[in-house]
Amino acid sequence: MESLDLMVLSDALTWHSAGYAVTLVTLVQTWGSAPRPPGALLAVRDDGVVSGSVSGGCVEDDLIARTKAGFKSIDDSLPALTVPHVITYGVSKEEATRFGLPCGGILMLVQEPLLDSQWIAQLLARTKDHQLVTRTLTLANGAVRLSDAVRGQTMRFDGSTLVTVFGPKWRLLLIGAGQLSQAVAQLAVMLDFEVLVCDPREEYATTLVSGLPGIRRVQGMPDDAVRDLVPDAHTAIVALTHDPKLDDMAMLEALRSNAFYVGALGSRRNQGARKERLKVHFNMSSEELAQLHGPVGMAIGAKTPAEIAVSIVAEIIQVKNEGIGAAAKASTVCGALT
Repeated sequence: MESLDLMVLSDALTWHSAGYAVTLVTLVQTWGSAPRPPGALLAVRDDGVVSGSVSGGCVEDDLIARTKAGFKSIDDSLPALTVPHVITYGVSKEEATRFGLPCGGILMLVQEPLLDSQWIAQLLARTKDHQLVTRTLTLANGAVRLSDAVRGQTMRFDGSTLVTVFGPKWRLLLIGAGQLSQAVAQLAVMLDFEVLVCDPREEYATTLVSGLPGIRRVQGMPDDAVRDLVPDAHTAIVALTHDPKLDDMAMLEALRSNAFYVGALGSRRNQGARKERLKVHFNMSSEELAQLHGPVGMAIGAKTPAEIAVSIVAEIIQVKNEGIGAAAKASTVCGALT
């Protein structure tokens, strides 16, 4: 699940509530090279306005034409779209060339009319509360059912039932609001993270939060902020104050949470000293301390705050995507129609 797909659903809900006819298109399987992953969403309004993408632009024009034609195939080979159905692009070399599919790729899509948007409102509310949700679509009648999901579940399609997984937006909690935090926060917002900042030092926090849109300040001491946040597998926590009084207690709570990434600013020597303090004074285990990324960031020779911010955010993205990939490999995925 990508937060982009939640934005697509939000747009679809807004359009449907305003009286537009809307179709949703889900990418369910690819063969060969494909620019978008299975599960990617596209919403098409009856006047041709779109949100999202299932092919990076290769087949969207054809899907828009189908929708504008009244939910019919542009060659009238399909009846009016009243229930979901499967569309396959790129079966032949000629068709792949026509639609510009890379390397002769093939895309299988499920196109469905949005007849009832209540489930979208419920799904968006649940993901906003940081819940993982599965959506089960029955193609025979278009029925939609929402249920709880667990970490590691992936999209499944067996030709008659489509199960997609939606999760909360990725979060980044920054401990400290100095110049480096400002750079990290800006990059994270651009990458669609929900950015939270905790710094009890007013002279730092006020400048950061008031000067950058899309960032929310968390009041209180950093360790309290981590506990209150209840970090989950969609949460990263980075300590950037360079002050052990603030960073250490936050790291103590973060390393015992479900956060997928925990990092702290400081040299290798300082990181060693931090781990020793956490081990001696708070009885942290070697396994817990091994989860700490420090020195924080990828080794790219960064010098300036902006360069260090790039290295930090790059490492967070790397760990996030590796976790998604590992979860997908561990999950059993049903095959699509062949």
